[in-house]
Amino acid sequence: MLRKLGILCCCILGLLMGNISSAETLQVSDFSASGLEGWEKKEFKNSTAYQLFQIKNKPVLLAESRNGASALIKKVHVDIEKFPFLNWVWRIENRLDTADETTKSGDDYAARIYVIIDGGIFIWRTKAVNYVWANRAAKGKTWDNAFAGKNAQMMALRNRQDKVSTWYTEKRNVYEDLKRLFGIRFHSIDAIAIMTDTDNSHGQAKAYYGDIYFSEE
Repeated sequence: MLRKLGILCCCILGLLMGNISSAETLQVSDFSASGLEGWEKKEFKNSTAYQLFQIKNKPVLLAESRNGASALIKKVHVDIEKFPFLNWVWRIENRLDTADETTKSGDDYAARIYVIIDGGIFIWRTKAVNYVWANRAAKGKTWDNAFAGKNAQMMALRNRQDKVSTWYTEKRNVYEDLKRLFGIRFHSIDAIAIMTDTDNSHGQAKAYYGDIYFSEE
């Protein structure tokens, strides 16, 4: 049975073009202006419910998972030498009671953002960084994904020490993260995915995601 990352990467196979902008930022999601346009759902086991939701009159993405796993994927080709910084805001409403995130049984996250480099027909060349809201993993810790191995690197940005029902702003230098984690200088990425999943721990999670964009600085 194909695992989460492998299936996710297959569905972006061969899609290399997206929206490139000469501005200082490149928008991946703008829920106020375009809703979920351009985002595609991929289900792995049961389904995480994704819908637009208003918080203080601002549209955000609400993700609710109950013993399920599905992702939203946006194919977007980004020159990460020009736009190296990935920016977003997120919050969770409850913590998952997972054990060791490096194991298959612990590979669930209340919130995560994938950055994907498409390997084309050579699926084994596909690479991904998962920025995750972990449970037990220390902030800044990185590890191989329990299902996909070294091709999918996990990075804990938040954990159970962070407050629930609280917005947190993230800014990652994707170019530098990829170079450090894979030892390769990647010039571009091909897709972004959002995922809240609970299928391995058989739990439930509720999270919100704000707009996502790349920037020069």
